[in-house]
Amino acid sequence: MIRIMRAKLHGIHVTGCDLDYHGSVTLDPEHCAPAGIYPLEFVSIWNKNSGQRISTYVIYGEPGSKCCILNGAAARTCQKGDELIICASEYIDRPEELYSRKPVVLTFDADNTVRERLCYVVGGKETGSFDFDIIPEAL
Repeated sequence: MIRIMRAKLHGIHVTGCDLDYHGSVTLDPEHCAPAGIYPLEFVSIWNKNSGQRISTYVIYGEPGSKCCILNGAAARTCQKGDELIICASEYIDRPEELYSRKPVVLTFDADNTVRERLCYVVGGKETGSFDFDIIPEAL
């Protein structure tokens, strides 16, 4: 099995930390849906400010809120304003399956407005090799 990136929120900013909540990361469903990140799904979170790396599950917050709130123990890994990368993954059986995957990556401005939508594409199937492109998509 090969673990690959399936969806990513790149450069989203922490809007709050709630140590007394019972775990998870609260995200705006309007950010999650276009990327393909689901409620209760486990994600990896990498803090670009501190270098912290954690794993937790997603809960949906208020639609349109642009929220990114670290809850419970995860709240200890960041501060409001920190820039994060949140990545969902999946497992594939064979490298050839990479050709059929097209993960979506959303990038963000400082106020958590989506700046761009990108698609990662693995090509080279015709030659039996792998190449990689990042394709901008319309918002």
